[in-house]
Amino acid sequence: MGSVRWAFNFMTWKPTKTEWMLAAQCIQPEEKTRIGKFYYKKDAKSSMIGRCMLRKVITETLEVPWDSFTLTRTEKEKPVLKDLSLSKSLCFNVAHQGDYTVLAAEMDMQCGVDVMKVERPRAQSVPEYFRLMKRQFTTQEWQTIKTPDSEYEQLQLFYRFWCLKESYIKAIGIGLGFDLTRIDFHMKTLSLDVGEAVSDTVLYLDGTLTSPPWVFQETRLDKNHFVAVGLKKTSQETSIHQALETPIKFLTFEELMQSAKPLMAEDLEYWLEFDKKEEMPNLQRKDDL
Repeated sequence: MGSVRWAFNFMTWKPTKTEWMLAAQCIQPEEKTRIGKFYYKKDAKSSMIGRCMLRKVITETLEVPWDSFTLTRTEKEKPVLKDLSLSKSLCFNVAHQGDYTVLAAEMDMQCGVDVMKVERPRAQSVPEYFRLMKRQFTTQEWQTIKTPDSEYEQLQLFYRFWCLKESYIKAIGIGLGFDLTRIDFHMKTLSLDVGEAVSDTVLYLDGTLTSPPWVFQETRLDKNHFVAVGLKKTSQETSIHQALETPIKFLTFEELMQSAKPLMAEDLEYWLEFDKKEEMPNLQRKDDL
């Protein structure tokens, strides 16, 4: 298995008791505990899918049993294999936002992934929201965001830029505290159709074109969701073109758990606690754009 791109719509997933208990068996105990503390089902589902995705990609890419390795986190909370000698230059990254959990993985390449849902701000108008977010983007990026006349199209570009920045931050693993205006994306394709992927956006860091260059694969999952994968070769023998041609595969729960092996016993109480939770806060229950 070479390049991997996966997406799972956790908002359409209504886990049965069997499914939730199986997923909980197949992640590490500390992860199970952390997920159990989420107040809403939406957050628990998105995180559970992400942890299972990570184990699946490691199992299938490195050809090791699901229950034979341990995942840990860096100081910046990036998931990594505890036994780094096992990784064999595998880089993986997971993100969740909106309705989707997504994963990207590569061999001999740095990669980071992010997903963003286009949503109208709840507490203010779009111009006011943009004013509050002014410091997160460069002057050039704001000029691009405000190119279309309609607010909806402006919001699409806003979230695409945000998605690109997060994919880069996650790829280099630096976490919070990075000045996002140091990152200046020059976007050439301003409109994406559903299912379309482009890789012609260029990154300038501190005013200079990155060298060797980072490449960003952008995809529109559906009407309101965009995914960005940031990529940089770590070996001259690696072909970035193959990575850019890899489409996003939408996983079912059965496909997600195909290689899974339980790490612990079933826990009925864990299901009962999950089942009584609300799906999400009431303020999130509104129609999409």
